[in-house]
Amino acid sequence: MAKRITIIQGHPDPRGKHFGRALSDTYAQGAREAGHEIHAIDVANLDFPLLRSKEEYETGVPPDTIQQAQHAIEQAEHLIIFYPLWMGTMPAVFKGFLEQVFRPGFAYLEEEGKGGRKLLSGKSARIVITMGMPAFIYRWYFHAYSLKSLERNILGFCGIGPIKESLVGMVEGNNPSRREKWLDKMYELGRKGG
Repeated sequence: MAKRITIIQGHPDPRGKHFGRALSDTYAQGAREAGHEIHAIDVANLDFPLLRSKEEYETGVPPDTIQQAQHAIEQAEHLIIFYPLWMGTMPAVFKGFLEQVFRPGFAYLEEEGKGGRKLLSGKSARIVITMGMPAFIYRWYFHAYSLKSLERNILGFCGIGPIKESLVGMVEGNNPSRREKWLDKMYELGRKGG
């Protein structure tokens, strides 16, 4: 069954000559060929300011580019999020994008005395993180910090789930056959809408 899928490319380099771009493009190709409806958000090519106060976050009007991203996320049944691990976490521009997008009123509502209401329930997600270290080291030694934060504190907090993950380690050291395996995997995930 065809799904509405929004692909969020969180790499901050607008040139797009990185393995994360190849993975997201391959996913999109598989998804389109299987008949899924695809919308892509390329964070590196969006113009938006960083939020600098609680008031901006809670009551400020998001810029048009962020409103368009919110619309694409709202319409999606499934999100697939790509980003590289930089200094143990997500790049600052990508974090700024998430802060702009997942605001009160769009992602959740705080109801006095009742806690929050999750406004993005019913959507699933997959997070794909590329990194220079082996993926098992990121999980074991670093406890997959940025992954867990994104899953629990942003996506899960807004009601998105289930959330699956793909950790692509040793990106700079990947030999061609290992890269091909990852590209094949992303193509198949795209076809399945997973």
